[in-house]
Amino acid sequence: MGWNVIVSPLNTARFPVPLEWGVPPGVDAVPRARRLVVAILRDWGVPLSGDALQEIELCASEVIANALVHTKECCAVTVRRRAGRLRVEVADRCPELPRQERDAESTGGRGLLLVEALAHAWGWHPAGAGKVVWFEYLETSHAPCPTHGWGTALNLQALCEVA
Repeated sequence: MGWNVIVSPLNTARFPVPLEWGVPPGVDAVPRARRLVVAILRDWGVPLSGDALQEIELCASEVIANALVHTKECCAVTVRRRAGRLRVEVADRCPELPRQERDAESTGGRGLLLVEALAHAWGWHPAGAGKVVWFEYLETSHAPCPTHGWGTALNLQALCEVA
């Protein structure tokens, strides 16, 4: 990974900038990816309770695992923050629509039901040959921009080491 994301001091820049990274195929990559989501939110200083962070981690885990399990390929995760909302997006190359399993006899397929119950909003949209599944979570209160309107460099590798 080792990218440096540079945040510009220009008036048109959004703080913090969205962060995106690739998750390799295989469910063994899910724990690190979900921990990285939480590490990013902590680094940004997002005002969330411990319970809220756990719920976001669970939702991220479900959406990332779905992409990896159903495609058996890598996926891309993007974390965004704007207007008091956090958004986690997971892009994959599978055109199949996400399904919520409601059959009581089914042994799987309940991950999106959890996301629907915990997140403030969720959905999906087509993207290229695949789709993006996303969920949003409201911040508990508005915090000042962590860059205070000026540029900063964020080393994604350091966050990966924490995750």
